[in-house]
Amino acid sequence: MTSALLAITLILGITFCYAGVCAVSPFGDCRRCRGMGHALKTDRKGRVKRGKDCRRCHATGKRIRTGRWLYNRWARIYRTGTDTPEGSR
Repeated sequence: MTSALLAITLILGITFCYAGVCAVSPFGDCRRCRGMGHALKTDRKGRVKRGKDCRRCHATGKRIRTGRWLYNRWARIYRTGTDTPEGSR
């Protein structure tokens, strides 16, 4: 019984910590370009040059976190489902 209680507490703690991270910092670094916004290339002499813009983050280097995306989706659905008509007040 204690191991199940410990597992539940651990899962809840991780969930609340991730929710806090999503609330404080909704955008994280893009995993494809590692937050740079573009790829790095090397020329024939071995010097590093700027490559193409990242298509995943549109050259911003930031992506919305999964938890924040889910929250935004839930909030949008909630707002559209609970709208009151103008004449009902």
